Amino acid sequence: MTEEDKKLLSTFEARLRHLLYEYQQLKQRNEDLKTLIRKKDEIIEEMQSNYNNLNTKYANLKLAKIISINNSEAKDTKQRLSKLVREIDKCIALLNN
Repeated sequence: MTEEDKKLLSTFEARLRHLLYEYQQLKQRNEDLKTLIRKKDEIIEEMQSNYNNLNTKYANLKLAKIISINNSEAKDTKQRLSKLVREIDKCIALLNN
């Protein structure tokens, strides 16, 4: 083996070691990114679950509010509706004249 061949072989070995080093660095970076994605996915799932729970609680709260109308509120509402119907009847009567 000549001196030039030894030099070429040495250069090749150095480049190969550098390439392997870069490969390991990229492999580690890839693993780090995969871990980060898994963590983000877990956070997204948790937030989605929280969102669904809050939506359910909100719907239940709206339903409870509707159901919780007590008799006096129902009576007041009925009186207001009756008053509105009488006013509409008066307007219709005025239009018919």
